[in-house]
Amino acid sequence: MDYKAQLNEEQYQAMLCSQGPVLVSAGAGSGKTRLLTYRIAYLITDCGVPANKILAITFTNKAANEMKERIQKIVPDGQLVTVCTFHSFCARMLRTYASFIPGYKDNFSIFSDADTAKIQKDLFKQMNIQDENTKSNFKHNISTIKNDNMSIEEFVNIYKYESSILDFEKFYKSYQAELIKNNAMDFDDLLVNFYNLIKTNSEVLASIQNKYTYFSVDEFQDTNKLQYDIIKILASKTRNILIVGDEDQSIYGWRGANIDNIFNFTKDFKEAKVFKLEQNYRSTKKILERANLIIKNNKNRLDKKLYTQNDEGADVYYYPAQNESEEADFVVHSIIQKHNQGVEYNDIAILMRLNSLSRAFEEKLLTYNIPHIMYNGFKFFERAEIKSVLAYLTAIVNPSDDVSFVRIINFPKRGIGETSIDKLTEIATLTKRSIKDVVMNCEYEVLPKGLKDKLKPFKELLQDLGEQINKLGLYEFFVYLVKESKILESFDKENEQEYERLLNINSLINSVREFEENNPEATIVDYLESVTLSSAMDSDDGKGVVIATVHSAKGLEFNTVYVVGCEEKIFPISRDNNDDLEEERRLMYVAVTRAEKELVLTSSESRFLYGKREYSPKSRFLYELDLAKERKIKPAQFSYNNYNSYENYYENKNSYQSSNYGNSFNSNSYNKLNTYNNFSYKGDNMNTIGSNNQQSFNYTFKKETVEKKSVDFSKIKLGAKVTHPKFGDGEIVEISNGSSNHTVKIKFATVGEKMLSLDYAPIEFKD
Repeated sequence: MDYKAQLNEEQYQAMLCSQGPVLVSAGAGSGKTRLLTYRIAYLITDCGVPANKILAITFTNKAANEMKERIQKIVPDGQLVTVCTFHSFCARMLRTYASFIPGYKDNFSIFSDADTAKIQKDLFKQMNIQDENTKSNFKHNISTIKNDNMSIEEFVNIYKYESSILDFEKFYKSYQAELIKNNAMDFDDLLVNFYNLIKTNSEVLASIQNKYTYFSVDEFQDTNKLQYDIIKILASKTRNILIVGDEDQSIYGWRGANIDNIFNFTKDFKEAKVFKLEQNYRSTKKILERANLIIKNNKNRLDKKLYTQNDEGADVYYYPAQNESEEADFVVHSIIQKHNQGVEYNDIAILMRLNSLSRAFEEKLLTYNIPHIMYNGFKFFERAEIKSVLAYLTAIVNPSDDVSFVRIINFPKRGIGETSIDKLTEIATLTKRSIKDVVMNCEYEVLPKGLKDKLKPFKELLQDLGEQINKLGLYEFFVYLVKESKILESFDKENEQEYERLLNINSLINSVREFEENNPEATIVDYLESVTLSSAMDSDDGKGVVIATVHSAKGLEFNTVYVVGCEEKIFPISRDNNDDLEEERRLMYVAVTRAEKELVLTSSESRFLYGKREYSPKSRFLYELDLAKERKIKPAQFSYNNYNSYENYYENKNSYQSSNYGNSFNSNSYNKLNTYNNFSYKGDNMNTIGSNNQQSFNYTFKKETVEKKSVDFSKIKLGAKVTHPKFGDGEIVEISNGSSNHTVKIKFATVGEKMLSLDYAPIEFKD
């Protein structure tokens, strides 16, 4: 086989190292899978290594299947190579050697997250642990102990001065005993039990080491301590191990991945040969220049610099929007232009640090009938916390909706569990009433006193909301609901997942505000109907613009990438130490290197957060990318400061109504926004690659290259009847004078009023 025709020089030299340990630091898009595949082929065909002696570890089943297919295409015995994930390999070995594992049989079950959650829930009840933070910490500690390869005794000794440590020790031991009782293991146990087996049983270890003599591990930067300890023991006999990873793409520290494993490898295998794959096959030179600019700021890395033989490519652009609506409008209009120029929708991605930013982009894509998919995530209105908040509105306007009412009865947590809900449901069924009616009359029902005490403040909240709904406007009432129910206070800002849920709810508040501004007479029923219908319309066939977090986009590539929300506290998210900040920087590096031909970064000068509009400083990463020069703007310059926090909203309602900024679709701001066919920004507002000096920059969509709709001017008039493929029939109720994109406001029967550009929106006039 002509390997030199298939590999570059560095890949080829790494492949030839058939004996001893090898470390390959593989940059983004540098062909690491190709190297792994051809090295296995080389071992089998040129070195005489039996295919069944090779163990190749990957991190996902998808990656394992892809590697299997590649190997089988180029090697006759390729199907005999063991290619699998860490967990599947450990499970296979544990079943083979189950007789050596105390308490287990070879038919053991592997418990899902739902299964383990049920055991933990029962234990919390038995131990009378009700505090939600304590529950969360206990669950997290179990995973920490296992992934860090610690014993419960070691963990207790480290945290012996913590007040809850003895309770946790009891909880942990009870949890493990319950698993053994069920002849079951959780996912982490697959690794823990296999490690303990090969660490303590030399006979089993020798058997496995005789079976496998060559090892390779892909995505090594994502291994945790336990996984590294396992592969280190397995390879200790022959020391024929190849690891491939990229410390610059280590972005899973929050789930136990240990970037230090790459550096520890060269300490534990001192004779290891090190290769760097720096040639990128994915991106243009200008994109890689940006990638190198940002990642060089990290200290904990091997020194390597990506290069490519691809074209120079288009400039990397940065667009500073005034607010999140303008940011979404800019991105979506740009996507329309790219599609008209021949780029397929599914070759375009909108990447973000937090999925809470997705709503504005989802709604804008839907408005212009652009197919889109949420990659590895829920669409905005399908997220659990959003459905729970909206359930409050539904329960208030529809007292008979038991499904919505059950959803809010313990949201936020009130200590009302399933047993109590079952009791309330039983009474409601027997008396042919709604569950809400039972709660509102709880003092007269046959219920335990403890439950009545828990229901009383909830009942009072519902009574208050029932009174306020007739006094306040839609947005005003929604803000009041969120405040009085203490929904925001129930999330821990220090926990990244809960922080993101908090931002999702914040985005929902903004959604209500925007809906009311576009539909001043709208009611709660109107808003709920709009959300329901929009969500139902928002379907896809698996193809379309990809909306994804950077974490979920790792390993993917797209012709055109938009990295949005480039602001401090969003990207990077607030971090307490340098290690965390370096991981955030690696995330930006991953985002940048997903782009093949075009890369655009955006930010919002202000963002609606926690019930008020706040100034959003540019991300430090924009400066490191040399895209944004320092520019100081006094907050007083922004008209959005007329907005008040939701806590003060009721006392300052007039200032909210008089602000011109809030609705980005008023005629002034929209005319300013829609100058895409001929606009330019000066100096640091938008910078191209290599713009070391403040300079004029034109980001122009040339009319001759963009297929715009042909608009019949005679039909654009107030009262004109139109139809939209998603929103149905509507009527033009406002025309923005002076707009170059024929911008109109249309009132739809289904989703209320929408401001659209007729040059791009899929609108047809009705005769």
